[in-house]
Amino acid sequence: MESTQEVLFRLSQGQLNLLQTCPRKFQQIYLDKLSSPTNPEQLERQNWGSRFHLLMQQRELGLPVESLVQEDAQLHRWVTALVDAAPEILISNPKTFRQSEHCRTLNFEGYLLTVIYDLFIEDTQSAQILDWKTYPQPKNRRWLEKDWQTRLYLYILAETSDYLPEQISMTYWFVQSQPQPESLKFTYNAVQHEQTKRDLTELLTQLTNYLQRYQQAEDFPQVPETANRCPDCNFAIRCQRDRNFSNTSHLTSEENFSHQDWLPNLAKIQEVSL
Repeated sequence: MESTQEVLFRLSQGQLNLLQTCPRKFQQIYLDKLSSPTNPEQLERQNWGSRFHLLMQQRELGLPVESLVQEDAQLHRWVTALVDAAPEILISNPKTFRQSEHCRTLNFEGYLLTVIYDLFIEDTQSAQILDWKTYPQPKNRRWLEKDWQTRLYLYILAETSDYLPEQISMTYWFVQSQPQPESLKFTYNAVQHEQTKRDLTELLTQLTNYLQRYQQAEDFPQVPETANRCPDCNFAIRCQRDRNFSNTSHLTSEENFSHQDWLPNLAKIQEVSL
């Protein structure tokens, strides 16, 4: 069996979301390396999101974007709409530092936690994390607040900079919202920071225990059946949870599974591979 020390050295917010939602599915994807085909519609959405992120990165770097927008009229419309809706964050200011696809890492409980900010902006007084979402704004703000992307991105910035938690914020921009792009901003504070630290410690302690047992051929725990999450899982048959399900989704990663009571998946950029 491959060493789990090597397999799980790096963890991203997508892996944390999946680990918290269903440890067994985490095992099946990242340790057992199982997957199933992605449906064409889903794949197209992922490809479109990748093109949008690439265009925004090139635009921030001052590189030509004409070839990208000429190939996709819809892409051009959404980028133009975002620039019109948020000119203050998309226009460079000589008094600020800006970087697209800004990466930070933090060694925590023996794991290297990794985040990638779509756009990072800082000055002497504050720091902003911006994240582009290529789907309409969720109706429930609480989903985003609880998701590990929001929590981990803010936590790592506070831990790897001199900014106080109160000087840090994160804003999601939903480029396909109608009639124009919409945003949700999350501020931060010391109480939230300490709570995230406690929750991270608990979750990663559990993971370490699961890995030790996995080395002894013991599977990660399954999500309780009463949670009603298995119908949307492509591993329902493997987990012997398919007897009441007539339809199962063909999902390939934690970025694609969803259910009415699950936290929405927010990882639309490529995650750090394990």
